[in-house]
Amino acid sequence: MTGLPLIFAFVLAIVIMIIMISKLRIHPFISIMLVSLGLGIVAGIPLVDHRYNGVLQPGLATVIGQGFAMTFTSIGIVIILGSMIGTVLEKTGGALKLADMMIALVGKDNPVIAMQLMGWVVSIPVFCDSGFVILDPIRKALVRRTAVSAVSMTFALSSGLFISHVFIPPTPGPIAAASALGIGDYLLQVIGLGLLCSIFPLITGYFYARWIGTKVKSKGEVDPAEVAKVYKDLIASYGKLPSAFSTLAPIVLPISLMALSSVVAVSGATGFGPELVRFFGTPIIALAIGMLCAVFQLVSTNRMDEFYRICNDSLMTVGPIIFITAAGGVLGTVIAHSDLVNYIEKNADIFASMGIFFPFLLAAILKSAQGSSTVSLITTAGIVAPLLPILGFNTPIEVTLVCMAIGAGAMTVSHANDSYFWVVTEFGEMTPTQGYRVQTFGTFLLGISAMIEIALLSLVLH
Repeated sequence: MTGLPLIFAFVLAIVIMIIMISKLRIHPFISIMLVSLGLGIVAGIPLVDHRYNGVLQPGLATVIGQGFAMTFTSIGIVIILGSMIGTVLEKTGGALKLADMMIALVGKDNPVIAMQLMGWVVSIPVFCDSGFVILDPIRKALVRRTAVSAVSMTFALSSGLFISHVFIPPTPGPIAAASALGIGDYLLQVIGLGLLCSIFPLITGYFYARWIGTKVKSKGEVDPAEVAKVYKDLIASYGKLPSAFSTLAPIVLPISLMALSSVVAVSGATGFGPELVRFFGTPIIALAIGMLCAVFQLVSTNRMDEFYRICNDSLMTVGPIIFITAAGGVLGTVIAHSDLVNYIEKNADIFASMGIFFPFLLAAILKSAQGSSTVSLITTAGIVAPLLPILGFNTPIEVTLVCMAIGAGAMTVSHANDSYFWVVTEFGEMTPTQGYRVQTFGTFLLGISAMIEIALLSLVLH
C-alpha cells in the first residue's frame, strides 16, 4: 500500500488507537502494539525477512523487535535513573527544600508564580505526575496561607511541571527525541532552546490559571487558620531536610555535565580529554552521577536504610512507562519501514509547505491518541527523523526547533487517557468535568502558545 490509501490507513490506525485506549479501556501497551502490527500488515511490510538483490528487507516481526529494542537502548536506563533521582527527592524532602527555595526567591505574595516555577524546576529531573504528587502538599499549604484559588494553584503547578517535562533535558522525553533526531551531541542547544520556548507557555499558563480559578471551584478550600499546623507537620514528617547543595546536586550536576559535553561536541575538539568530557556528558552516565549525588542525599538525611525500597519502588513505577514507550518506538519503526516515507519524499513540496507545524501536529495527534507525552515525543521524533532533509530542516538549530515543535505537540492535549490528567484532577480535588475545563483546555492553550513562539523563532533562527 502506498499514496493516499496509506495516509488514510495511518489516520485510521490513530483513530482506532484512540478508541481502544479511551473507549474500550485497553491498556496503551496492548493498543499500540496491536495497531503497529495491523498497520505493518496493511502497509505491506513482509511477514518474514527477505533478501532482494542482495539487500536484506526485514520482516514485520524483525521490525517490531528492532523498534522495541532501539527504544530500550536509547531511553530505558535514562528513565530508570531519572525516576530514582525523583523518588529520592520525594522521600528525603529534597523536593520540599526546592519548593522553599523557590518561595524565598519569588516571595509569598506571588503564590501562583511560585507554584508554577516550582513545578517547572522540579520536573526537569522528575516525571510531571510524580512531581505533582511531590509538590501537592506545598500547593495545599500555599492555598491555605494565601487564600488564593485552589484551582489556580492546581493548574499553575500542573502547567509548570508539564512545560519542562516536554522541553528541557534531562527529562527523558526531550533527550530521547533529540537523540532520535540526530542532535544528541547538541544537548546544550536543546536545553537553551527548551528554556527559551518555555516563556510563552509559562505566561499563558499563569494567566489561564488566574482566570480559570475565578470560574471553577474545587473542594480544596480549607480554613486558613490551619495552615501553620499543616506545614509544620509536613516538615516534621521528613525529620532532617537535606541541604541546598545536596538537593540541587542531583539536578544541576547532570545538566552541567550534559551541557559541557554539548559544548565540546560543537567545538569539534578531539583527544582523550574531550572524549572523557563527552563520556561523562552522556545522558546515562550523567544521570548515574546524579544518582550518586542522590545517594549522598540519603546518607546526609540518615535514610540509607530506605535505599533498596526506593530503588524497588522506582522500578515498579517506571516499568509500565518503559514498556509503553517501547511500544511507541515500535509504531514509529513500523511507519518508518512502510512506504509512507517514500510517499512524503515524492510529495515533499506539499509537506514542506507545512514547515515546522508538521511535527507539531503529528505529535499532538499521537499525544491525544495514547496519552503519554514521552511516547508522543519519541514516536514523532522517530517518524520525522528520516524526513528532516525532505522537510527542509538541515542545520542543528533547525532540527532543535523541530524537537521543540514535537515537545509542544506532546503537551497538547491532556485528557482521560493520560495518567497525568487523573493525577491533576484527583489531587486537585476536582470532578472529571472540572478536570476537562482546567487541565484539558489549559494544556491545549499551552501547546498552541508554545507553537506560536516556536514558529516565530523559526523565522529568525536557521
